Amino acid sequence: MALPGIILWEQLRGRKLGPNFRRQQSIRPHVVDFYCAARGLAIEVDGKVHGRRDQPAQDLRCDEFLKENGYRVLRFAAADILQDLEAATASIVSLVPAPLHHASHGLPPRSGED
Repeated sequence: MALPGIILWEQLRGRKLGPNFRRQQSIRPHVVDFYCAARGLAIEVDGKVHGRRDQPAQDLRCDEFLKENGYRVLRFAAADILQDLEAATASIVSLVPAPLHHASHGLPPRSGED
């Protein structure tokens, strides 16, 4: 994990923002950087590679899949985390309290984990 992800993980781990977050969670066929099962929130930290070749299109397909299946997706540029971690965590906190309705398509369960 690159430095911006490590820095953000330090804020997310141990329920510092409320509910539990996991690192590198599989939501088939994708793996998201961080995931809050209780709120159906996937968080991605995009480094420089996310602007190269076909990566932006892959990220868009991933986001569409997740949203179609009831997940919220929050993406941060790695540079934004390094420049203003407080703003990034504030964005996450603004989404964490609201429970979501979700589709059930054999994806990881999102309830019962706070």
